[in-house]
Amino acid sequence: MTNLVVGLGMRYEKADNLLQLALELQAARSGLSLADIEEKFGVGRRTAMRMRDAAMRNFPQMEEVDTGERTKRWRLPSGTLDRLVAFTAEELAAIEGAINLFERDNREDEAAELTTLGAKLRALLKPDVARKVEPDLEALLEAEGLAMRPGPRPRIEISVVGDLRQAIKACVKVKLQYRNRKTKKVNERLVHPYGFLHGHRNYLVAFHENPKANFVVLFALPHIESLEVTDEPFTRQPDFSLDQFAARSFGLFQGESFKTVWKFAPEAADDAEEFIFHPSQQIERQPDGSLLVTLHAASDLEMAWHLYAWGDKVEVLEPKGLAEIVHGQRMSWGTTP
Repeated sequence: MTNLVVGLGMRYEKADNLLQLALELQAARSGLSLADIEEKFGVGRRTAMRMRDAAMRNFPQMEEVDTGERTKRWRLPSGTLDRLVAFTAEELAAIEGAINLFERDNREDEAAELTTLGAKLRALLKPDVARKVEPDLEALLEAEGLAMRPGPRPRIEISVVGDLRQAIKACVKVKLQYRNRKTKKVNERLVHPYGFLHGHRNYLVAFHENPKANFVVLFALPHIESLEVTDEPFTRQPDFSLDQFAARSFGLFQGESFKTVWKFAPEAADDAEEFIFHPSQQIERQPDGSLLVTLHAASDLEMAWHLYAWGDKVEVLEPKGLAEIVHGQRMSWGTTP
């Protein structure tokens, strides 16, 4: 313990960074490289080297991992920090908040997983620590105000999501009995499940194996009547990225992206500037105090749904089609979202 105190007093490192690094070194089964330390702590190479050296001095158990790569990696053996690890009320409250968010978004299977994790973490607390944490946790949860808020959400069979998640991990094909939104007819679809997109609706992202399709599409989870997980494996498209797929659209609907420019009135500019409307956005303040937001994405309908909430405090400068959808429905709400 004396060595730890000496290390924490080093000129180049703060106590919390050194302890956090040690926790990361124990959690990383394949170890951490200097580049990993740079990225995780936002430091340069020389500082990353000092942090690694400080960990080595204070934790002689630290070992180099043989990965067969040229890049060197280090880790701490499992159990090294068990007596130093504790859970704060803030950390437990974050888990409870995430559970509430999952439940609100109709993602009950993931909420159940986090509930189990939270129970395991509480079981690890010593009785005297638990007595101190519980009152703070209750106060934080009450202050958070993240209790289930009423509102519409689609019905989803949890067993369907569970089966799909297993198929995603195993990379095996799935036969869906899928109901068409317009015709209501149920057809079989053979798909390669890649992942999920969650928003005001919840979708399966999957490669549709069909001579007329053979590309990645969205399947609404509430429209999956039933499914069969097959034993037939599939190879995921190596160039497919779920993040890039999602970023093509303003919301969830996929299509050809286009440039759009919105002008927020001066009285709404400060509020609009606090939003990240899309990863591609560029913002520019104007001399009169208004705000221009430029982005490239698909789905003019979902853009319109969002822009309606700003009422007459926003003007669509381009494209003309989106402007016609939005401007005819604008209201004077008096306040911004």
